[in-house]
Amino acid sequence: MDIAFVLLLIFMITAPMLQGGVDVQLPRAVAKPLSTKEGLIISVDRTGRVFVDNDGMSFDEFKAGFSTIIARRQPNGVYLRGDGRAPYEAVVRVLAVIRESGISDVGLVAEDDRP
Repeated sequence: MDIAFVLLLIFMITAPMLQGGVDVQLPRAVAKPLSTKEGLIISVDRTGRVFVDNDGMSFDEFKAGFSTIIARRQPNGVYLRGDGRAPYEAVVRVLAVIRESGISDVGLVAEDDRP
């Protein structure tokens, strides 16, 4: 019984460590098309410029004004679209601003990969 318990503990500790990195290719996925009426769409283009719906702005402008946009529009959902060629850092910084504004559920939009 003691040996079984020790083995169980060893497997419980080592199993999560064996799950290393996951190979992913973003941003293509089988995804349902998104209607712009469903919520607020934030886009990051390949240069790192941020768009709220179709209004372009720098990251600093986005950071300064996003809370105001949320308070004014009160969207029922926030969706983040990142260009596949955009710097990963730019997309993560935008996501951090969205989360800091109190939005905890952010949809990440991918291009439909179906033929």
